[in-house]
Amino acid sequence: MADNEVATSGTKPPTPAAAPASTAAPASFPSLDGGGAVPAPKNIEFILDIPMQVTVQVGSTKMVIRELLQLGQGSVIELEKLAGEPMEVLVNNKLVARGEVVVVNEKFGIRLTDVISAAERVQQLA
Repeated sequence: MADNEVATSGTKPPTPAAAPASTAAPASFPSLDGGGAVPAPKNIEFILDIPMQVTVQVGSTKMVIRELLQLGQGSVIELEKLAGEPMEVLVNNKLVARGEVVVVNEKFGIRLTDVISAAERVQQLA
């Protein structure tokens, strides 16, 4: 009878608290404009086998064709980069990291010392 009295008196019964939202949030990537997150693709497996060109750039310089044609064995090309500066790691000609040269099993390698953030790498693609 109490329920009947509430309904006829015109007062509303207290509303129950809203159900809590799911605690599991989907993975997301930072948006390009910094305005929030973009949902992650459900399955990125299909791109993991795409070949990429990885280049470690020691340095660079500009020269005219006359200078290029005069190069021979033992010639030294002066680079713009100073000794001790980190080498640049490029993937498909886009900077992704910097590092220092190491020797591993008599082969040159590079130890990454600074990796460009994911947001900066995505911005380079535009």
